[in-house]
Amino acid sequence: MSAIGNLRKMSVHLDAEIQYTLNLSEDILMNDLIGNHIRLEWNGVINCSSCKKVTKKSFGQGFCYTCFANAPESAECIIRPELCRAHLGEGRDPEWEEKHHNKPHVVYLAASSAVKVGITRGDQVPTRWIDQGASSAIRLAETPNRYEAGRVEVALKEFFTDKTNWRKMLKNEIDEEIDLEEEKWALEEHLPADIIELFSENDDIIALNYPVVEYPEKVKSLSFDKTNIIEGKLMGIKGQYLLFENGEVLNIRKHTSYHVKFN
Repeated sequence: MSAIGNLRKMSVHLDAEIQYTLNLSEDILMNDLIGNHIRLEWNGVINCSSCKKVTKKSFGQGFCYTCFANAPESAECIIRPELCRAHLGEGRDPEWEEKHHNKPHVVYLAASSAVKVGITRGDQVPTRWIDQGASSAIRLAETPNRYEAGRVEVALKEFFTDKTNWRKMLKNEIDEEIDLEEEKWALEEHLPADIIELFSENDDIIALNYPVVEYPEKVKSLSFDKTNIIEGKLMGIKGQYLLFENGEVLNIRKHTSYHVKFN
């Protein structure tokens, strides 16, 4: 089996075991390859994920510098949603902002080695949780747009981290004592009423089971910026990482737009 194309984050499907598809010139069902030797070879080309032009360096997640500085997909409110202006009809591209940011969003709590707070567009649940490698997640609040979700997230940063410890995540270091429902409703006595009004009544905790046969004890990150060929026995997939034997891992999303050949 072989395929070529520009890398982008793997497609995911929530099932008893999360299903991953690598989308190149052919769709590759990655779960079927766990336990096998795989090889990815970068030909030195990076095509900007927005304008598709060749760029010598990838900025953000696959942008050339011009698009990184100007494209709505890389605007500051991607990282800091409390700065979003879509609900006001403003932004780098108001039409794009209306379609993607002036839509219902979900603020969530995710569990791994600690409790993390995050936000995502409503139609990206549970994809966002899977991409971050959470062991489980719960809806905390539901908002009409990205700005309001960002406002809730800022209020919650006093209590929870908004970062994922990727090394602990890949080693599957999970705090089994975390009770997401309890963490969620314990916030009622700490937050202002206008924030509590946005809380979701949906207390379903979604457990996420990743296709991994062996987690690494130590993690070594691989990069196409250091070598054109990355290969080895695939031991599993978690988040957007391929886990190889000997603790080597490849972050597919970090290498968005790199043109590769897969075998």
